[in-house]
Amino acid sequence: MSTAIEVQVVPQRTESRGVSRFFGKRVHFIGIGGCGMSGLARILADAGALVTGSEPKPSATSMSLVKRGCNVSRDQEGRLLSKEIDLVVRTAAIKDDNPEFTHACNLDLPHMKYAQLLGQVMQERLGVAVAGTHGKSTTTGMIAYALTQCGQDPSWVVGGIVPQLGGGSASGTGTAFVVEACEFDRSFHNLHPTVALINNIETDHLDCYKDLNDIIASFRHFAAMVPATGTVICNGQDANVAQALAGLSCNIQTVGFSAACTWCAVSTGIPNGCHTANVLHDGVLVAQLQLTVPGIHNLFNATMAVAACVACGVSPAEAAREISGFTGVDRRMTQIGQYHGAVVIDDYGHHPTEIRATLAALRERYNPVKLYCVFQPHQHSRTRLLFDEFTHAFNQADTTIIPDIYQCRDSEEDRRAVTSGKLVEQIRANGQNALYMPDFSSVLKHLMANVTPGDLVLTIGAGNVYEIGRDLVDANNGFQPLDATKNDIL
Repeated sequence: MSTAIEVQVVPQRTESRGVSRFFGKRVHFIGIGGCGMSGLARILADAGALVTGSEPKPSATSMSLVKRGCNVSRDQEGRLLSKEIDLVVRTAAIKDDNPEFTHACNLDLPHMKYAQLLGQVMQERLGVAVAGTHGKSTTTGMIAYALTQCGQDPSWVVGGIVPQLGGGSASGTGTAFVVEACEFDRSFHNLHPTVALINNIETDHLDCYKDLNDIIASFRHFAAMVPATGTVICNGQDANVAQALAGLSCNIQTVGFSAACTWCAVSTGIPNGCHTANVLHDGVLVAQLQLTVPGIHNLFNATMAVAACVACGVSPAEAAREISGFTGVDRRMTQIGQYHGAVVIDDYGHHPTEIRATLAALRERYNPVKLYCVFQPHQHSRTRLLFDEFTHAFNQADTTIIPDIYQCRDSEEDRRAVTSGKLVEQIRANGQNALYMPDFSSVLKHLMANVTPGDLVLTIGAGNVYEIGRDLVDANNGFQPLDATKNDIL
């Protein structure tokens, strides 16, 4: 590997962050058990805040906060609220009529949403915000894992569980704060990144955006918040990203598979179904990747992560070495077991582009005899607005099985406009083998009757479709599925 050129990096800031603005403050979290909220709760507790919260569904995450010294209520009636609380924080899922939030308002307590607090905490650190329509969780996890392995001890929040890091968030002593920056409801406009990543921009979340141009404008607003001394690391082969960043004055570094990009990944093979690659910076070889996760899209994500780690002061070779050992985020092509010699995989993908990328990666990684794809559409509105794209997303599957749509933030008009049955009809019209099975028990019975050794079963979607895969694995191990009839958790 050539070492004749040094990549210019931003030195890791090692000076003390000083006393946090939250030191000594009483902060109450409504819905403290989620990945993001629990991560911020730990960070504030470590900064000297007096943290309380509520969580109706106790978990290992909320129990760890109790062990940390945080007082957590199992109801949301507001019994831990008082005039002495300095700030109340709620998740986006907590509505205005929530009893605890209503009580906080009656007490005239200052309050904000999770994304707003995330931005305030980021202002005290070296903020690294990972945005994009696809790949946010994996890229954020890669950066957090690499910085941790390289001794930087970052704080981080990922929208999923990272098994190698023991959860979905952490409070570190280092200056870097790595977060997944979501465009839904324009929540990433609350952030204050020094380093911003944009993996890609596509049409999605049309329940809160007018059209693609509106989405591009939103990403531009996000990127424009990066200071002139900061860095935007972006997809150098995405026309929508180029439009969003046109004319911005900060340092912009592009990533892709083209030699014209600042960071270029050149694949050198796919041993064991996962890519290896040379990483070039301005045309000079600076690192090598030997990935543990499959898919060309993950090679791109890994290259983005290398560039982000370099912006945090880590050498590209060291970052690439650690990223190569990253095994993934939960529900991102996660192997959960087997059924009668068939591999069972679960994935969170719920956009046509994500489905295509996942199916292609699994074909490449496992080369199955037959690939069964069980897709649970997420939202009637998304299914309706991206209907044509969905009908062409399953070409790599031998059999696609679609249960009823997972309802989330849907209007009555959206529910009437599209069904899983209509989606299956059009997939068949396009020449693909597709089946509509409204409930999970029917899907499970079909799989148990048809799957054979060498096959692969993929459950994919942002709802609770993972239950089918788990029940299938349980059946393989001799357990009776607890409940395979429910499709929706409303």
